[in-house]
Amino acid sequence: MTTYYYVLASKKFMLDDEPTHEVIKERIRDYHSKEKAIDFWLVEQPAFLNAPELAELKAKVPQPAASIISTDKSFITWLKLRLEHVAMGEVPASVTDPTASLAAA
Repeated sequence: MTTYYYVLASKKFMLDDEPTHEVIKERIRDYHSKEKAIDFWLVEQPAFLNAPELAELKAKVPQPAASIISTDKSFITWLKLRLEHVAMGEVPASVTDPTASLAAA
């Protein structure tokens, strides 16, 4: 079973106040240069926040939220240090689709 990790913040903070798009573009460039498969996703209104185990976290994070989710724990730890004011954690195993979004398509 694959473990997914996340950094989470309000959508405004993650997408407007921080240079998240630049960080992601640089990471994609790095992955392409190493011929590594992309193992992270930017998810607006992540559905995993509806997991009962995360009710307390959901109550604390301004909504709508945004998250970067990855199978690479060290990347998420680096993002936590880079973005500072974000929550970090592991997506609960009970979540069947860690990258699902509640945002309207």
